[in-house]
Amino acid sequence: MDGCKAGWIAALIDTAAQEPPVLRVVANLADLFAGENPPALLAVDMPIGLPDRVSGAGRGPERLVRPLLGERQSSVFSIPARSAVYCADYREACRLALETSEPPRKVSKQGFHLFPRIREIDTLLRTEPALRERVFEVHPELAFRTMRGAPLTQPKKIKSVINPLGMAERRALLIAAGLSAAIVEARSPKGAAADDALDALAALVVARHILAGRGAPFPDPPGRDSHGLPIAIWTFCAGSQSTQDSVMTDRPVSRPMIEAAAERIAGHARVTPVMRLGAGSFGSPAAISLKLECLQHAGSFKTRGAFNNLLSLPVPAAGVAAASGGNHGAAVAYAARARGVKATIFVPEISPAAKIEAIRRFGAEVVIGGAQYDDAQAACDRFVAETGALKIHPFAAKETIAGQGTLGREWQLQEPDLDTVLVAVGGGGLISGIAAWFAGSKVKVVGVEPAGSRALQAALEAKGPVEVKVASVAADSLGARNVGPLVYEVCKDTVDHVVLVPDEAITQAQVTLWRDFRLAVEPGGAAALGALLCGAYKPAPGERLGVLVCGANVDLAKLGALVG
Repeated sequence: MDGCKAGWIAALIDTAAQEPPVLRVVANLADLFAGENPPALLAVDMPIGLPDRVSGAGRGPERLVRPLLGERQSSVFSIPARSAVYCADYREACRLALETSEPPRKVSKQGFHLFPRIREIDTLLRTEPALRERVFEVHPELAFRTMRGAPLTQPKKIKSVINPLGMAERRALLIAAGLSAAIVEARSPKGAAADDALDALAALVVARHILAGRGAPFPDPPGRDSHGLPIAIWTFCAGSQSTQDSVMTDRPVSRPMIEAAAERIAGHARVTPVMRLGAGSFGSPAAISLKLECLQHAGSFKTRGAFNNLLSLPVPAAGVAAASGGNHGAAVAYAARARGVKATIFVPEISPAAKIEAIRRFGAEVVIGGAQYDDAQAACDRFVAETGALKIHPFAAKETIAGQGTLGREWQLQEPDLDTVLVAVGGGGLISGIAAWFAGSKVKVVGVEPAGSRALQAALEAKGPVEVKVASVAADSLGARNVGPLVYEVCKDTVDHVVLVPDEAITQAQVTLWRDFRLAVEPGGAAALGALLCGAYKPAPGERLGVLVCGANVDLAKLGALVG
């Protein structure tokens, strides 16, 4: 969607019907959501999330995006403070902007003309909180830059007059990204200019990638303004053209994709054992078995997804990059070393020294990317944009989910008579892969989340991804604030339900696994067993229950203190 003279121009597509996109002009943004078939996801070329004060060159998204655009940097203007945006008089808006910016900065006339549109979307998202996880800010020039892999050579306009060469360059990129020439070259609807239509189509390309789990926000993860609105400019993860084409049409992860991933990573990831305990274990009436994925290379299931990314996507000369202070970083480092690929892992200053040492031990270059995780992720994003390195996401990518799904396939081969599996949930990549494998079978997949970190349960309740607060002993591995659209799309029809466990049950499970089986397991890896021990999940008599033990990267000093 993009603003235009008559209101808004929208490029709409029904992915289920597999029909071509249509262009439509609406007077008000809210009109799109008022009908019988509102959009599940909307990408809009308009600022979302307003600062109360402005420091430096504007919001974080603008500062991150401008260096990527070459000569088009001026297309990303600084957003003034909320008080200035809500001012209808230009001189008063400039006065308020000067008072709330450091260094002081007035409002451009071009920016002031956009204020009514910015107020419209800001008001809609403030009054309709459920839409905040369905509406994404994009920037067409960033989208086109991602499609081309470099800044564009031609502007859309020269001195406010359409530049035919610039329009032709953008049309060619849209067609290469999977849109038909008919829609790209169609006449704009009344009330919208030709460049508005191309910008809306560029937003549509980004929206399809976000829906498929290939979205890339600047910063990553997005921030929030004082009203809870997201602050990020989105594009998508660029890859080979074949990868982009498939992203435009793929459904959520399927069994054939997991089968292909299993063939791909065979010999790279371990086949981890199952421990059959039988009925009566832990005082349960069910026949219980433990799937010991804690014995996987690098100490967690994430090695599966890391290898599937490296073996299914083209790896550039700059290698791979990830932001992590724990299991994901170690897994990516391990897989990259095995494949002879350079890995750069960005960690925050607060990362435990033991985990940083493990990442280095696997041969990755470790970069301290700032004080907090968000700073490390922003540093990683800048590195990826500057070098072209392949960014490996811990859960919001189909390659990652398919890799984790190989665990479900392996589990079923080992235990073909299971009725239910308990799976810990953080960002949701693991349960997405396992649930995608068991979809349509008799096996019930139950998610287990800490009571203080319930991103998947909240998404299933809200019928879409939502932001949650995180406070749990398992937050280092199960601490995602938002599962994202791809995980939600996979899980909403394949996960039976999610149960919540208190931190006390998680640490009790850690103690039990060490005391009874001499398994040193981190809090997130013990969470699924915690659901059984505390009664959050109550199996039926005779039920065949599989419990996943999925992570071994535990601080041994802390575990020792627990077991006393």
